[in-house]
Amino acid sequence: MSATWYECKVKYRKLDEASGMLKVKTEPYLVDAVSYTEAESRITEEMAAYLSDSEEIKITNIKVANYAEIHPFENSDRWFKSKVSLIAFDEESGKERKTNLYLLVQANDVKEAYDNTVVAMKDTMGDYTIPAISESPIMDVFPYFSGEEGEVERLEKFTALKDSVPLKNDMDEALEMADVLSEEEE
Repeated sequence: MSATWYECKVKYRKLDEASGMLKVKTEPYLVDAVSYTEAESRITEEMAAYLSDSEEIKITNIKVANYAEIHPFENSDRWFKSKVSLIAFDEESGKERKTNLYLLVQANDVKEAYDNTVVAMKDTMGDYTIPAISESPIMDVFPYFSGEEGEVERLEKFTALKDSVPLKNDMDEALEMADVLSEEEE
């Protein structure tokens, strides 16, 4: 199952390390969610852990992020957007086709981001290039599951929410056949 990532811009008061004063900041965060409503709920819940009870946040924007995959790495504190071009050869036209996708990779600098992108792509069967890597403004990423124990409650909540969203509107073949037969009789 592929995750849908939502980029949430959050406005809140943050302690400025240089001046020691509280300043209003607007920063983007990434959450894994099944809808905009759930993304809003999740970012509010995740940010509550960083704020005192008297502080509040304002969500200024939520949009679907265009990341194909998210790759966190240990001992890294910044996020980089890696553009990866998958290369395929079109037999009929004899031309090379490129399909671009974006990975969000955690690293400390651009060189490490490149190396981490190569590690993330190691199981790829086809050819690819990495034409661009840039530092992302994303402050933190909140996946649904971090792999830690004790996430049973979150898994149950996720499953219930996922089951409440219809996957697709399939037709009932028995009813469709009954409609066809009734039209033929008329």
